Amino acid sequence: MQSKDHWEKIYTAKAADELSWFQAHAELSLRLIRNAGTPLTASIIDVGGGASTLVDDLLASGHENVTVLDLSGAALAVAQARLGSRAAAVKWLEANVLEAELPAHAYDVWHDRAVFHFLLTLDERHAYVRTVLRAVKPGGLVIVASFAEDGPTQCSGLPVMRYGANELHAEFGEPFLLLGHEEESHHTPGNKEQKFVYCFCRKQGS
Repeated sequence: MQSKDHWEKIYTAKAADELSWFQAHAELSLRLIRNAGTPLTASIIDVGGGASTLVDDLLASGHENVTVLDLSGAALAVAQARLGSRAAAVKWLEANVLEAELPAHAYDVWHDRAVFHFLLTLDERHAYVRTVLRAVKPGGLVIVASFAEDGPTQCSGLPVMRYGANELHAEFGEPFLLLGHEEESHHTPGNKEQKFVYCFCRKQGS
């Protein structure tokens, strides 16, 4: 996985709303979480959430138990400053998701928009899936979004993987029941189009 220093430089060189992945509102992610019937008391983790505005809208919707994990402390600081006093309602984790010691069966919802496609090796992807298996509750919702098959081949100067919906779900395998997938055409602040695919699953087991 790419270095922490790389992402610290990215988030200190530009404002968050100038970065290619910026969304004023993570509308598709919010809809998927809402349509799954997620209660306001559910434990939600946004992996690679950094400076994302998803946390703002989750809090505004009344969600009470939100965690944001990111490799970059600078990214987390952007979100904390934007939220002001509301930041105290969120748990912030500065960590590499492949190494983070997340509590077992702690999360009802795992959300990741644009971390997984940076995992170039099979070992990294297996480590990620093991973390999801350990940290998500049985029956929990897992939403993972990556660049689609016709998406960019690089992001922030780094190579990425691209996936079709079936290929993305196959990385997670039988422990995860595929509920569906959606495509998103994201327009960057520079008005470039980026194609994403979102897969949403239930972690099986009891």
